[in-house]
Amino acid sequence: MTDSNSADDAAAQAENHAKCVDRFIELANAMKDEGLVPGAVSHALMSASGIYATYAIAGNSNGLNQAGVEKLAEVYKSNLENIQESKKEQAREA
Repeated sequence: MTDSNSADDAAAQAENHAKCVDRFIELANAMKDEGLVPGAVSHALMSASGIYATYAIAGNSNGLNQAGVEKLAEVYKSNLENIQESKKEQAREA
């Protein structure tokens, strides 16, 4: 695989990621607009994410061992830290 293909793959993955995130935000906003409080929607999305992440890692009939739970929790933590840093950067630019 060439560097060009890697860059194309990374760009396609980033685009797919953004599209998926946008769809989840649209769904969450629709649920909020239906009368659910944002905290309840957030908690449900987090629960669904944990269930789906477990499925993606371990399959439909298996769960994660403690090391897997810790590794996944670290991925969530890192992602949340990146989101917060991005929000701070956007606020500085505004």
